[in-house]
Amino acid sequence: MTDTITPVDPEKLMGFVFRAVEETGAALNAALVVMGDRLGYYRCLADRGPSTPAELAEHTATDEHYAREWLNAQAAGSFVTYDNSTGRYHLPPEQAIALLDETSPAFVGGLFQLAYGTLCDAGTIVEVARTGDGMGWGEHNSDVHDGCERFFFPTYAANVVDSWIPALDGVVDKLSAGARVADVGCGHGASTIMMATAFPASTFHGTDAHAASVQTARDRANAAAPDLPVTFDVTGADGMRGGPYDLITMFDCLHDMGDPIGAARRVREVIADDGTWMIVEPAAGDHVEDNFNPIGRAYYGFSTLLCTPSSLAQPVGLALGTQAGPARIRDVVTAAGFTRFRLAVQTPFNNVFEVRP
Repeated sequence: MTDTITPVDPEKLMGFVFRAVEETGAALNAALVVMGDRLGYYRCLADRGPSTPAELAEHTATDEHYAREWLNAQAAGSFVTYDNSTGRYHLPPEQAIALLDETSPAFVGGLFQLAYGTLCDAGTIVEVARTGDGMGWGEHNSDVHDGCERFFFPTYAANVVDSWIPALDGVVDKLSAGARVADVGCGHGASTIMMATAFPASTFHGTDAHAASVQTARDRANAAAPDLPVTFDVTGADGMRGGPYDLITMFDCLHDMGDPIGAARRVREVIADDGTWMIVEPAAGDHVEDNFNPIGRAYYGFSTLLCTPSSLAQPVGLALGTQAGPARIRDVVTAAGFTRFRLAVQTPFNNVFEVRP
């Protein structure tokens, strides 16, 4: 038998090589954006306007050599623009919003910080991929934890109270009158505090398995308002206490759990007979090819390096993956005994599911 050799198209080969170079620049840019954030480069360009490398270095108390190379890298990637007649670099207003305004749902600074932190731990993921072991959320560096909240919270702040909760049948009325709410996988407590602030007649209980995150949540709640109707507890989703809860929320965390079906069964045990479970998950279709797009690509990257290892580090280790899709989420909740499931809201970045007993 003669081996068949597939001929190589030189133009396609070089096209891929140049694409690989572009990808390398994009990967390095995650660190460069974090650098610009921490050194105040973006803020200086936004506040002082077009600047030379010397001016940027002077106003940020940094070295001109680094400012020069950073600016050129940002200009080559179209994050800033360059005027060769003046030698100055300009941060366009659209980029300024995306890189600096942490109240805007367009803010991407947290996304880059999350990606940078994830890449810093990639060496460990390479090793556990050989064995099938995992890496727990708490084992990651602080850029993962802080970047995650900075990425997700502007979207939550823009949508949860004004759009996502109103899309759930009868929930706004319950919260306004006074309801019991559990926010599972609350992280630093941003979502819990936000909902408690909007609905002060209700009581909110945030839970998370990561003790350091829960302590941060407690500190932030006390700083926001000592009398806020919110408490926090260190516990996994399958061990949550209290109830019956009128509303249970999970923001972008169900797919990270080792035993999401076990967690769903516990939710079924503590939810009120007429309660609602709101599950917010990354936007995804049911077929892998549905997710072959820029957002799906980023989420599959996080799934490989962050979310799947987190699940595999826990008992059961189901590893749903970041792009689980509605059908797999439905399978999880119906296996736990829930009878009603629907996609309540869909955005470019999130699916919001309403689950009822």
